[in-house]
Amino acid sequence: MKSTLKITALVLAFASLSLGAKAQTKSTSTTADGIRYSIGVDAGIPTGNLSDSYNWNLGGSLQVDIPVAKQLFVTVNAGYNNLFAKDVTVGDIVKSGTNIQLLPVKAGLKYFVAGSFYVQGEAGATFLLNKSDLVGVNNSTVFTYAPQVGYQFPLGGQSFLDAGVRFENTTKLNSNLDDSKLHFVSLRVAYGF
Repeated sequence: MKSTLKITALVLAFASLSLGAKAQTKSTSTTADGIRYSIGVDAGIPTGNLSDSYNWNLGGSLQVDIPVAKQLFVTVNAGYNNLFAKDVTVGDIVKSGTNIQLLPVKAGLKYFVAGSFYVQGEAGATFLLNKSDLVGVNNSTVFTYAPQVGYQFPLGGQSFLDAGVRFENTTKLNSNLDDSKLHFVSLRVAYGF
C-alpha cells in the first residue's frame, strides 16, 4: 500500500510539473520553439525468455517534450503497461498465468535527425504494481532503459501524430535470476498537441 501511494505521488508530481510549465508558443515543428504534450497507446511483444510466458503487452503513456536546442528535446514519460501471461498447463489442468503490471517513469532525449524522423533514448524506473501476485520476484522497482526511433506526422494546427518503435529493457525482477529481466519491443502511437 505504501509503495502504491509513493508511485501515485511521483506520477502526480511529474504531471503537475509538466502541466504547470508555460510555453510562449506551441508547434509541431522539430525546432525548439515550445513544450509539446502527447498521450499514446503502447502495444508490443515480449522478447527473449519473457516470450516463453507472456504473449503481448498493452498500455498507455503521457509524454512531455521540452525544447533545449534546435531539433533537441528533453522528454519526460510516465505510463502503464500490462504484460499478458500465457496459460499454464500442469498435467490435464490449464490455469491462467499471472499478468505483470508495470508503471514506468522515464526521462531522456529526443533528437530530430532529418525532418520529422527522430531518435530517442530514455531511462528511469519501472514500478511493479502486482509484486505480491508473482512468484519468485523480490524487487518492486527496477531500472529501465528504452531506445526508440519514430516519426512525427503533422495533423494541422498544433496537433501531430507521433509513432515510434522502442526496445524496452529492465534490470532483474529477482536479484538472483538473470532470466528475470523484462525485454519487449513496443509501438507507441500518440496524439500530440
